[in-house]
Amino acid sequence: MNLETPKKFRGLVNQAHQVAENYFRPISRKYDKAEHAYPKELDLLAALLDGMNAGSPDAIGATSASKRGAAREQQDGIKNGGNLSALLGVMELCWGDVGLLLAMPRQGLGNAAIAAVANDEQLARFGGTWAAMAITEPGCGSDSAAIRTTAIKDGDHYVLNGEKIFVTSGERADAVVVWATLDKSLGRAAIKSFVVEHGTPGMSVTRLEKKLGIKASDTASISFSDCRVPAANLLGNPEIDVQKGFAGVMETFDNTRPLVAGMAVGVAKASLDRTRELLKKVCKLDYRTPLLSVSHAEATLYRLEAEWEAARLLTLKAAWMADNKQPNSKEASIAKAKAGRVANEVTLKCVELAGALGYGEDELLEKWARDSKILDIFEGTQQIQLLIVARRLLGKSSSELK
Repeated sequence: MNLETPKKFRGLVNQAHQVAENYFRPISRKYDKAEHAYPKELDLLAALLDGMNAGSPDAIGATSASKRGAAREQQDGIKNGGNLSALLGVMELCWGDVGLLLAMPRQGLGNAAIAAVANDEQLARFGGTWAAMAITEPGCGSDSAAIRTTAIKDGDHYVLNGEKIFVTSGERADAVVVWATLDKSLGRAAIKSFVVEHGTPGMSVTRLEKKLGIKASDTASISFSDCRVPAANLLGNPEIDVQKGFAGVMETFDNTRPLVAGMAVGVAKASLDRTRELLKKVCKLDYRTPLLSVSHAEATLYRLEAEWEAARLLTLKAAWMADNKQPNSKEASIAKAKAGRVANEVTLKCVELAGALGYGEDELLEKWARDSKILDIFEGTQQIQLLIVARRLLGKSSSELK
């Protein structure tokens, strides 16, 4: 694994950094204070990304996070593909603002889910759709297998009933990828994902959440009452495979968890960069000096930078493995667990190191600290990631190790 950014992605990384610095950051505080207001400035940027992705073998953003390309291409050697390009772009954009990235049209986690498991016809049909992802339910958070939303086959449709909460971009997106069970008696094997378009009778947004951070992004609760969804909108294979079990829909997380880890790496990098600038006014920041000979502030910064680098490399590895058709479920969870925890620690410590300046709204440090908290929670909490890693290392099933 080459630790340098691949040459073909350096232009992408530079462009994403320019967007983060000159487009996201100037409006960051504006939409942090105007929760639930849609950032209209993102429409132009989303259109530009759509144009850049048209016909590109290495698309930018959530729609390129898939093992599909790796599975179809002859693997003559290592490959740096869509997962890595999506991750590098996310890292840079979240250096600007996590909430604004999550609010980007057609760049949601639902789009990554479609890219991961949809068939060719569905990929073409939902190509221009902005999709949110709805998994969590009241009383069913970390244990995705305990989903109670039902999908009953009725002719050429499925009838959905249930409630979803904490749906990122749930109100603004064109459609929602909904996880539901075809048969509760069969457990996790019967859980499938459905694309439900806004405006479908029986689907309604019931509440918008007020949040600690990522306020530029809306977070909705959605109810489904006898909601009829075309059978063609069931993503992937409609057959229930008890042997494969939950693996089908869970493959989505192998692609999305590295992206969330990338968000954490990006916002942590923003905090480190700004804190380093502030500390240079009072510290020499000479990396050749032994830690025991520098101030506590300098030593803390160096330790945080080391933790950040570890999180970054683990995240790159998880995406790289997906591009190279290697099973990466364990590595995706390791990256998510490490990066989520590191982002929380880094952003909060940077607020401390900056003192009163870091706590006020004159700086974005306090906002980054608030934004980072969600990155250790959604797409599977820290505790769930560690449980998944333990299962993989010990060779235990979910029923054997809870």
